[in-house]
Amino acid sequence: MGLLLAGLCVTSANAQQQYPTKPIRIIVPSSPGGGLDFVARAVGQQVTASWGQSVVVDNRAGAGGTLGPELVARAAPDGYTLMLVSATFAVNPSAYPKLPYDTLKDFAPITQATAQPQVIVVHPSLAARSVKELAALAKAKPGQLNYSR
Repeated sequence: MGLLLAGLCVTSANAQQQYPTKPIRIIVPSSPGGGLDFVARAVGQQVTASWGQSVVVDNRAGAGGTLGPELVARAAPDGYTLMLVSATFAVNPSAYPKLPYDTLKDFAPITQATAQPQVIVVHPSLAARSVKELAALAKAKPGQLNYSR
């Protein structure tokens, strides 16, 4: 699921000016050419067409998806640095105990950009026919099951 997030809210002094008055930057914390990058570029094209202001998509992959959010958290709170994220963004606080940003305090959601179903599949030889059975099997055999996303 993609979410478009602002680094911080627009200050009251800037709120009186017409927005946007300069190019908008969308940080994508993944590599170019992937699904998130594709969505960011499509959103950027629509924003450019609607608002008449350029949108630059800036891919910042690395560190398990933490580099992009760190950059956005440290950006000026003027509404010109946005970020498009995937579910990894919500998982990172539990995966990394010392993030250089606070997921809940440093970002404000603007909109949901996409939605897609999530599917779990297993090889037919695996003795699991439901998510509940798969979870029980994984608990019974710690470290023996592999997964990919």
